[in-house]
Amino acid sequence: MTTTTPSKVTTPPSRGARAVGATADYLDQRTGVGHAVKFFARKVFPDHWSFFLGEIALYSFVTLLISGVFLTLFFVPSMGETHYEGPWASMNGVEMSEAFASTLRLSFEVRGGLLMRQIHHWAALIFMAAIVTHMMRVFFTGAFRKPREINWLVGFVLLILGLAAGFSGYSLPDDVLSGNGLRITDGVVKAIPIIGSYLSYFVFGGEFPGVDLIPRLFTVHVLLVPGLILALIGLHLVLMVMHKHTQYPGSGRTNSNVVGYPALPVYAGKLLFNLFVVFGVIALMGATMSINPVWNYGPYDPSPVSAGAQPDWYMLFLEGALRLMPGQTEIVLGQYTLSLNVIIPAMVVPGVLFTLLALYPFIEAFATGDKREHHVLDRPRNRPFRTAFGVSLLVAFFILILAGSNDLIATHFHLSINDITWAFRVLLFVGPWFAFWITKRICLGLQRKDRELVLHGHETGRIVRFASGEYIEVHKPLDAHERWLRVQHEAIRPLEIEPAEDSRGVRRKGYRLDSMRQRLSQVFYEDRVEPVTPTELEAAHAAHGHHAEVEAVPEAHAAPELAGAGRGAVGGGQHLVDPQDETAPDTRNR
Repeated sequence: MTTTTPSKVTTPPSRGARAVGATADYLDQRTGVGHAVKFFARKVFPDHWSFFLGEIALYSFVTLLISGVFLTLFFVPSMGETHYEGPWASMNGVEMSEAFASTLRLSFEVRGGLLMRQIHHWAALIFMAAIVTHMMRVFFTGAFRKPREINWLVGFVLLILGLAAGFSGYSLPDDVLSGNGLRITDGVVKAIPIIGSYLSYFVFGGEFPGVDLIPRLFTVHVLLVPGLILALIGLHLVLMVMHKHTQYPGSGRTNSNVVGYPALPVYAGKLLFNLFVVFGVIALMGATMSINPVWNYGPYDPSPVSAGAQPDWYMLFLEGALRLMPGQTEIVLGQYTLSLNVIIPAMVVPGVLFTLLALYPFIEAFATGDKREHHVLDRPRNRPFRTAFGVSLLVAFFILILAGSNDLIATHFHLSINDITWAFRVLLFVGPWFAFWITKRICLGLQRKDRELVLHGHETGRIVRFASGEYIEVHKPLDAHERWLRVQHEAIRPLEIEPAEDSRGVRRKGYRLDSMRQRLSQVFYEDRVEPVTPTELEAAHAAHGHHAEVEAVPEAHAAPELAGAGRGAVGGGQHLVDPQDETAPDTRNR
């Protein structure tokens, strides 16, 4: 007796499927792209809304490239003189540069030209805003720590290049507003000691405004800066993939794993969706919100300078610094004049602020002496000095931005511009200090609140009276996941160093550097709140044992006997929850 197994009917692949498969096989055999696709498809990325900030910057730059190619086809980067004849009647017969005339033609005669101009400008503003907020997220969460210090510097250089791209871009139309900004730039360049006047002649091709500036700015704007930004974005993404993505703290998340979604298909689908969202929002803004109407300003003329002339928001801090600096602060040394009223606000103040921002990761690493890799982010409250320092920097920039609009504040609120200027001068010194102090106090208060919650639980507002007459408020204990979040951080203490002299009275080599590091470490970490230790948690549960007489606490919330509770590590709050506990989430990549 024989049995026959029914054969499975297979449908032959279609011609299109065979073509796609053959193409993929051809490329894989010659480029090895299959291994790269397999690697990226299996790579896990954590999920959090703040990671979208970097994507906004990337997609805004893509929008800038697309719209910039369109504008390049019609813009004429020339300072040659011409007379405008076109649909904008108020400008007919007016003498202007070819750059300004081509901007008017782009706005009124090229189909879709005005839309593309406004999309390009809005994308530039959003690009800079996204870079700034993305760097704020990286700074406050400590994502710049080892091994990402180089990537922090790459992001910082991208910020500077974004400033250069924006400045060179809005100067191209050669209107009154951009011309006034270029005149300020000329003054700043000339204020550079010794080489200022020579550098100005080189940049402008002669005495301001010269005839070469617009073509040179055009080359910088469409070729040099975008090329550098593209290269650094590529480097930034490569370093991110090499180091793996940081993730926010939580039970199950460690420095040796990543909890998130695979690149394909989940993360790739989200990236594509976010791209369309960002592009759609920018296109909607360009279609409905007017920006930089150069036809209202007119071509550049050095004689009219009106109130209310401000650059884009990301350059306002420099404008504000110049407006706050008192005049008549010049020093003559031999044959050279040092214009401190320009050098200090335009070079010293931005130089100090940007230098502190760029070097902060290395300063913090020097203060802590920590050489380990960090892939789990900090909660800002657990690093009071860093959070307070970042807020003080932001407050300083915000004050300078407001100072750059002191004339608008005066006219809109009917105030004295002199009083406003003096108020901002005082705030520039007092505001960052006060912001540092109050932010640090808030962070320490939040840490104390975390200790209180871990030791005693959440207040329920339920008052119970015992037979003995005692009244207590019933507290709801934290579950394992919330407790882990509030105690997983390390208590970094100021460094301790060896004495200045050894046992024989010989001064130790390198003591001065160690002493400086110790003082810096004390500034960073002298004020701190220790996380709850297992011993403290056991003592708190023992003290609150009579709460069990009121009601039985559910198993999900009652965990006085934890796997790591007997380890007793000082400052070892990270041992209060065992990642392998059944109540803790799986530590494997998801």
